[in-house]
Amino acid sequence: MTPRQIVEYLDRYVIGQKEAKKTIAVALRNRWRRMRLDEEMQREVTPKNILMIGSTGVGKTEISRRLARMMKLPFIKVEASKFTEVGFVGRDVESIIRDLTVTALQLVREEENERNREKIDAYVENKIIETLLPPLPEGASEQKRSEYEASFARMQERLERGELDHLKIEVEMPPPSVELGGGNVPPEMANVQESIIKVLGGLGKKGEKKEVSIKEARRILAEEASRELLDEEKLKETARQKVEQGGIVFLDEIDKIAVPSNQTSRQDPSKEGVQRDLLPIVEGSTVSTKIGPVNTDHILFIAAGAFHLSKPSDLIPELQGRFPLRVELQSLDEEALYRILTEPKNSLVKQYQALMAVEEVKLEFEDAALRAIARYSALANDKTEDIGARRLHTVMEKILEDLSFDADIRRGETVLIDEALIDEKLSDLIENEDVTRYIL
Repeated sequence: MTPRQIVEYLDRYVIGQKEAKKTIAVALRNRWRRMRLDEEMQREVTPKNILMIGSTGVGKTEISRRLARMMKLPFIKVEASKFTEVGFVGRDVESIIRDLTVTALQLVREEENERNREKIDAYVENKIIETLLPPLPEGASEQKRSEYEASFARMQERLERGELDHLKIEVEMPPPSVELGGGNVPPEMANVQESIIKVLGGLGKKGEKKEVSIKEARRILAEEASRELLDEEKLKETARQKVEQGGIVFLDEIDKIAVPSNQTSRQDPSKEGVQRDLLPIVEGSTVSTKIGPVNTDHILFIAAGAFHLSKPSDLIPELQGRFPLRVELQSLDEEALYRILTEPKNSLVKQYQALMAVEEVKLEFEDAALRAIARYSALANDKTEDIGARRLHTVMEKILEDLSFDADIRRGETVLIDEALIDEKLSDLIENEDVTRYIL
């Protein structure tokens, strides 16, 4: 996709923030351009990492998440404040890359399953029918064979139409998987743990047999087919390449690990030490993972933070230098909040209408009511902490609380939300600043 197409796609989900969208669209396009250079030049061109600065709820995470989903790239969002310096109890920053490889492997497996959908479906169908209609023994007569084939074809048709979904069959459950300490355990240690469990008989065992409905059996057998048909080593290699060439790491709350210049104590294991540990990963290093060594030279890092109590210049200079693109996201005013309610493809209004439709209640909003919601949300953001578009969630919940509670007894009704209702629900709350702080 061209930068213009990327921005058009993001406009469907995120309102405003043109500069941020433009910067990210160019960064992604540059990755595509890099892949078309000769090998020597490819090695030289490094991604231009981005630092997003803006208060909470203005769309920093949403922009990155939508992009990764659109481009089917390995993407992981982590909070920088969760990590501690190596040597202290807690997660170390290398686990970010290990978690990213897990995401990539899952993404590649889903793509391969989709590509081999016909083979997987045929495998599942044959397994189910063979369970219901056991194969003929060797040396059966021609007549028996033709009768069996006719029965098989009839069974196949009934299975496709879903007529057999209620029947129960016995299937072998997938072998038990053992989670070895999550992404924080180095692969060498994980391999040792795996070997010990194998010796003790915990892994490599066949799954137990269980009676399940055909509908459930389809899912279990599809997993079995995936394991049988796909080459695990090839999947790992593809996932590793996908991480190295297209991985995106979104480092949220990066301002929480900055040490403000006026702070005297700098010895916090979750602050400056984490910055020093992040540095080699962002600059480019090799991290050992379950799918092999992963080089981080060309992974795109997008860092984001509100920077209320600290400034980007409070980060260590080497880390600042690894985020050459700075983009400031604007706070949301009343007009932006109104557009967020009405324009996005899956806007908050559409979500609530869909939820109420489940109870057969038709929910309608007057335009003046939506304007009032935006006005009160902007006012609450001004009077208390500015939490951006997230304020709309609290305001909408307050307005629709009674309707949500009584929805089951209002089945078949059409409910119109007008400006008078909004004023009645919110005017007192907003006027009393103490109440606003607690309720909205």
